[in-house]
Amino acid sequence: MKRFWSWAAFGFGFCYFFLPMVGMVEFSLRMRRGTYSLDAYRSVLGDPQFQATFGYSAVMALLTIVFGVFVVVPTVYWVRLKLPRLRPLIEFITLLPLVIPPIVIVFGYIRLFNTSSLLPMTGSAFGTDVLLMLGYSVLSLPYMYRAVDTGLAAIDISTLTEAAQSLGASWPVILLRVILPNVLVAVLSGAFLTFAIVIGEYVFAALLNRPAFGPFMVWAGGNKAYEPAALAVMTFALTWGCMALIQLVPRLFKHQRAHR
Repeated sequence: MKRFWSWAAFGFGFCYFFLPMVGMVEFSLRMRRGTYSLDAYRSVLGDPQFQATFGYSAVMALLTIVFGVFVVVPTVYWVRLKLPRLRPLIEFITLLPLVIPPIVIVFGYIRLFNTSSLLPMTGSAFGTDVLLMLGYSVLSLPYMYRAVDTGLAAIDISTLTEAAQSLGASWPVILLRVILPNVLVAVLSGAFLTFAIVIGEYVFAALLNRPAFGPFMVWAGGNKAYEPAALAVMTFALTWGCMALIQLVPRLFKHQRAHR
């Protein structure tokens, strides 16, 4: 009886989650009347606007990852090593982006950094890009922080720090050559999640008027027929690809260490 209900739950979940995806894939292949084709995907990939917006979002995702790593890794390391009593407060702060709606954050940015403020970041394309990157860093903070914190919890940072200091290493050297290599898998996990978040984000890019991929998908959904379905399938595949890499990268590192 338990097996029956287990299979029933599995069947319900499959129908609920995967049948809509199957329908979307099938619809995206019907751009050519009377037959299945990849015309919608060719149309999307050949669209200069798609190439520009996806490239812009990919660059912003990489910059956000780099910025997040250089902020989160030293912070988590220092809190775990020197300020363990502040961990509950830091964890609470990192959870705030999950509670505060993105539209509230971006309106706060616009209010604080508009052209009439002391720091008019929205007055130039470069300043707006920097502001957008900072906004993306805030959105990805809970995921990057949790990934790095879990990675540091798995190693003895006190012993590693004392050993490095006994050899004369400075704090930057300890972070870059001792701590970061030991949490590289955790950092990559947070990086893949950050990439997936940035690629599909809409609110920040739209309200800051930047040529990102999220607003392009919304525009395509309101002006085209088959291409939005193809975009949705491609975005879904990209997200699941990032999730698969999160699972695959730790195994590859373990395999390489075992051979060494």
